[in-house]
Amino acid sequence: MTVLDAYAVIAYLRAEPASGEVRPLLDGGDAFLTAVGVAEVLDHLVRLAGIDEEGAALDLAQLGLIDGVVVDSEVGLGAGRLRARYYHRSRCPVSMADCIAAEAARRTRQALATSDPHLLDLCHQEGVAMIVLTGSDGTTWTPPG
Repeated sequence: MTVLDAYAVIAYLRAEPASGEVRPLLDGGDAFLTAVGVAEVLDHLVRLAGIDEEGAALDLAQLGLIDGVVVDSEVGLGAGRLRARYYHRSRCPVSMADCIAAEAARRTRQALATSDPHLLDLCHQEGVAMIVLTGSDGTTWTPPG
């Protein structure tokens, strides 16, 4: 199983550089978004990409991702702790949705698929398994050295 960051799904749907890396994860049928990730993807597709609400929801349903994994209190507490430890508006602007995805990956002992360098830094420091995806600009994150 793989936890998908919202970016992974958006990159796939928009045919960005990571789409070829995301496709096998989706084809395997064991990738998932958290419920917060579903909301984040839907918001992006409707508000920023201009897709109508029903079409965006249909895109997620066709990928088998519409039923996001519920965020329970343990994941919520862990995500809050992560964001409190790492968030900084310029050095590490990880969103709460990012932290929820990282904590869901940790709790389920699954890898988190993302290209977000700040989220990857957080996962690296926290020992959360990662699948590093190519960014929208074609770059790939490398661990701090």
